[in-house]
Amino acid sequence: MTRKYFGTDGIRGRVGEGPISADFVLRLGNAYGHALSRNAWRKPVVIIGKDTRISNYMFEAALEAGLVAAGVDVQLMGPMPTPAVAHLTHSLRADGGIVISASHNPHFDNGIKFFSAEGEKLDDATELAIEAALEEPFRTVPSEQLGKAVRTRDAIGRYVEACKNSVPKGFDLGGLKIAMDCANGATYQIGPLVLRELGAQVDAIGVDPNGLNINDKVGSTHPETLAARVRETGADLGIAFDGDGDRVMFVDRSGAVCDGDDLLYVLARDWQASGRLQGPVVGTLMTNFGLEQAFAQAGIGFIRAKVGDRHVHQQLVANGGTLGGEASGHLLCLDRASTGDGIVSALQVLEVLSRRGIGLREALAGLVKVPQRTVNVRFANGARPAEADSVRAVLAEVQAAVQGRGRAFLRPSGTEPVVRVTVEADDGDLVQAQLDRLADAVRAAAG
Repeated sequence: MTRKYFGTDGIRGRVGEGPISADFVLRLGNAYGHALSRNAWRKPVVIIGKDTRISNYMFEAALEAGLVAAGVDVQLMGPMPTPAVAHLTHSLRADGGIVISASHNPHFDNGIKFFSAEGEKLDDATELAIEAALEEPFRTVPSEQLGKAVRTRDAIGRYVEACKNSVPKGFDLGGLKIAMDCANGATYQIGPLVLRELGAQVDAIGVDPNGLNINDKVGSTHPETLAARVRETGADLGIAFDGDGDRVMFVDRSGAVCDGDDLLYVLARDWQASGRLQGPVVGTLMTNFGLEQAFAQAGIGFIRAKVGDRHVHQQLVANGGTLGGEASGHLLCLDRASTGDGIVSALQVLEVLSRRGIGLREALAGLVKVPQRTVNVRFANGARPAEADSVRAVLAEVQAAVQGRGRAFLRPSGTEPVVRVTVEADDGDLVQAQLDRLADAVRAAAG
């Protein structure tokens, strides 16, 4: 069944438009509350966290009102990383968790993400149940059944301890100088605090949120800012998070950026040697072909999921895996966290480097990524250029041209009228020629 509001990661859009408006979010909170109450044996409890965008004052209040009207108790966490809300939802035994965030997007976008009682992204059936409840009128339970809202004490302390407990007790970052970019987002307090408590000397940037500067030329989507800081200060390495803290990128001491594919390689090779790796590693359609080849040479199982960390999670669970992620920096270490967690993932990488006494460049020996390029082709609403016979014919020819050397594929966006055209291969000139050819075919079909 087609979703009306939910995309690949919750509900997202421009502030004040469509579902990202105060009136809709009020109804969304109410619908979610009634959906939770249907099979509840007690009054449901929902945790709400948010990132640092200015619109979150408005949306937090709207969600709170809608949930309380539905007879749900609410615990307000304030600015917290998305994975912190996932962890606290489970550890506090709440019935659900909500994060108000548009992740790596600018301040004028926002979104609503949901977690189950287990601290995991919602399954398809639950999302559809919420959408069905949205079709019903706003309902307020009798006064004696209304929920209450409280601000949770020491939410930060609880999550800091959870992060520290994801690495061995004797783990010590003493003597390590780390530059950190918190994207003026939800990790601005917790990220530096965790690493300092583990002994690192932390030089933090992107820790002055004003409601409007989240992800603004900082964070994992702008790693060049952190790379410059590492080179300028002589840091041993750099760590960048996105606005809600579920993505992470590293920068080595020379300023070279290490993305999610690089970090997956570091973890998978070490975990394979130590016996920690379980099942196949799960990537996505966007995972670099070079990483797939490196895993094959090392005897590490690898499968691809659809783009989106919820799809990576589903494939990990289905195949008994513990490690997966995306090039964008979403990493899932399911033996340490229930969802993609930037801080926990960063600690897993640091633990490998520290235990083995090596730097990022040494840890990446054996990984040769191939050039990968993507072009976005816009189309009019209602058009389906990726399904046109002419496009499918050209796609087949391009795939044949890069067979054994790379991949070519089309990915219609789930949030905007765009087809993402991607080609990768071991030869840059081949990539560009085939990319131009395939993108032209999509443009022609798009009219």
